[in-house]
Amino acid sequence: MGRPAIVEPIPIPLEDDELIARIFRGLGDATRVRILRMLLDGPRSQTEIIKAVRLSQGRVSQHLSCLVWCGYIESTKKGRVVEYRITNVRVAALLDLGSGFLDSTAGDIGSCRIVNSDEPAGDQ
Repeated sequence: MGRPAIVEPIPIPLEDDELIARIFRGLGDATRVRILRMLLDGPRSQTEIIKAVRLSQGRVSQHLSCLVWCGYIESTKKGRVVEYRITNVRVAALLDLGSGFLDSTAGDIGSCRIVNSDEPAGDQ
């Protein structure tokens, strides 16, 4: 205990296991992963991101907010344009680790069922 929470508006102490789980929940959507991969090539405007992922402005905004809250990216406003960039060089390593894991377990991951930790495994 002792580290502040990643997403909470008022930092509260959380166990490292909870914080690590939040890191992966931040990556728990394919659109957010696509956005991060795009931003690894350099900063992009929100408009560029919307066009690339082909989702509504509102939905992309939600994904971008999640990535900002979790500390993966930051935004800067340049006039009327909001631009996003990676804030931590370890994001690339994290995505590469995921790709490497996928290469060695593609069949298993493809059949993976995500279980809400608050529910027994049989109640899906």
